[in-house]
Amino acid sequence: MSLSAQVRTLGRGPGRSRSLTQEEAFDAMSSMLQGDADAEAVGALLMLLRMKGETAPEIAGFAAAAQAHMPALPPVDLDWPSYAAGRTRGAPWFLLSAKEVAQAGHRVLLHGWNGADAQVRDGLAVAGIGVGDSADEIARLLDRDRIAYLPLERAHPALFRLLDLRRVFGLRSCVNTVCRMLNPGAASASVQGVFHPSYRLLQADAAALLGLNGLTVIKGGGGEFERHPSKEIAAFGLRQGRSWEATFPALCDEARRLSSDTARTWAHQTPTAFEAEIIAGTKALALDTLGIPDTAEQAA
Repeated sequence: MSLSAQVRTLGRGPGRSRSLTQEEAFDAMSSMLQGDADAEAVGALLMLLRMKGETAPEIAGFAAAAQAHMPALPPVDLDWPSYAAGRTRGAPWFLLSAKEVAQAGHRVLLHGWNGADAQVRDGLAVAGIGVGDSADEIARLLDRDRIAYLPLERAHPALFRLLDLRRVFGLRSCVNTVCRMLNPGAASASVQGVFHPSYRLLQADAAALLGLNGLTVIKGGGGEFERHPSKEIAAFGLRQGRSWEATFPALCDEARRLSSDTARTWAHQTPTAFEAEIIAGTKALALDTLGIPDTAEQAA
């Protein structure tokens, strides 16, 4: 299938161009993932979308196609994407939050790619989170630990190739947002972090079109779903499938950057009081997304 129709729709110029429908976006992503589209058309489409700004139907269509082009995975309760580059994030304490959500009895699937930043991948072993490349491996880990990590580059090579075009463009594309919306385990709830606050509502609206029941999107540590405990947190998303917004107060008064954490602290030392607040606060937001009451007490 050619992408010429979608490129023409986006690139006709002022007064004539328009955004793609969800169906058109689904077809475009399907063509890119199947390898049917010319490389020039793929680049044109992605950069036209970047210049225009993506819409929720476009992101929803792309994400639905991306999910349809990967093997079915075992069902999970909570989807937890991790795609930030880590420039302003410290040690990945959110991994311990995810692990504790799993220990509370909920099946959690992390998935991601973090570019040259190795802290998340290296931190998986520290947190006791297993890595699986196939549906069988993910099923085994979920049955054993109720949590697993799925590397995008091995689980969905075609989508990873589109994501990796950032090296060619020198610019982020909408594929970054699509990966956050991938939801490989078809969970009814998802937690997502963003670096740029403007994407919070876009991802919430796309999630509604995709039929999610619960979603929490925050401007998190380095773009991950990780709560800064000394800052008020604005959250956007869904509760029971309906649009939802909330503001959560700071958990402590200690003022410091998350990026002041070091890999040595993460791997070899007991969390400080501040770091324990990161873990508990992030876990509480995740449990709230799952509809679990009294999350602050449970997280503590």
